[in-house]
Amino acid sequence: MAGDKGLVCVTGGTGYIASWLIMKLLQNGYHVRATVRPGTAYKKDISYLTNLPGAAEKLHIVDADLNRPESFQAAISGCSGVFHVAHPMDLTGVEPAEVVIKRAVEGTVGILKACLNTKTVKRVVLTSSTATVLSNSQDQHVTDESTWSDVDFFKGSSYIVSKTKTERAALEFAEKHGLDLVTLIPSLVLGPFLCPNLPSSVEMGLAMILRKEEMYKCLMNSSLVHIDDVVSAHIFLFEHPNAEGRYICSSNEITMHRMSEFLAAKYPEFQIPTADILDKVEGHKASGASSKKLLDSGFRFKYGLDEMFDGAIQCCKEKGFL
Repeated sequence: MAGDKGLVCVTGGTGYIASWLIMKLLQNGYHVRATVRPGTAYKKDISYLTNLPGAAEKLHIVDADLNRPESFQAAISGCSGVFHVAHPMDLTGVEPAEVVIKRAVEGTVGILKACLNTKTVKRVVLTSSTATVLSNSQDQHVTDESTWSDVDFFKGSSYIVSKTKTERAALEFAEKHGLDLVTLIPSLVLGPFLCPNLPSSVEMGLAMILRKEEMYKCLMNSSLVHIDDVVSAHIFLFEHPNAEGRYICSSNEITMHRMSEFLAAKYPEFQIPTADILDKVEGHKASGASSKKLLDSGFRFKYGLDEMFDGAIQCCKEKGFL
């Protein structure tokens, strides 16, 4: 295990990306304060965090709630860096969109205020999503960090709108107040997972294997990235002295039909939907996402489609989802 690199905070610690990030930070010699929603540590088994190598000495669980941004002050106080991963999710559409968006934006801005107040935070890395760089133009085949999703065009998705408005608000706040903020924009994250629940991105990535037909439309043109590459990119950008602005993090592009062929050949034990079934699927054909800026900074991806799907499927089998 690496030497002591100081104290950092990870918000939304029980999530898919956050839990992997905590594991990698501990491996890299950091002390970590991980925030969880109040009561989580008592109501749920979070041993997948507390049993991580080095956790007994270097991981501290702290209650905090995006509905009360001031509750993050204790977790952030004294930290040299903050990885803001937490984001309200309402994939079922139960909550009104404006409620989800308001909580995401105000919670994030409140956390950034807490970072300013501590006087010790040197950099914040915000986890965004390629949902913020979707193009509604048929002429734009590849999107980059200059692209922003049109929230009016995608107003039917509270996730796209909340992610886009949150990242914009964070960057505007950081620029106004001189806060060192970097945003990481991962595509669909796939691979093994530590948390006991099935991460929504893994469920979407394995939609053809899990027979989640309602999700096929999200796979029209898929940009994918391995979970280990995503968390490594977080740490890379935190440590890179010249990192600034937005960074897309996506290693593989694959169409829905090509994914079907890939899965059918690699995993014959599953019933993968055929081309005639997929031809009936209607959805937004998203443009590809370019990671050129991240690669030009010196970062390198380590994993491909084989590792993404092998890891995700193995975890699903172990945890009873397959």
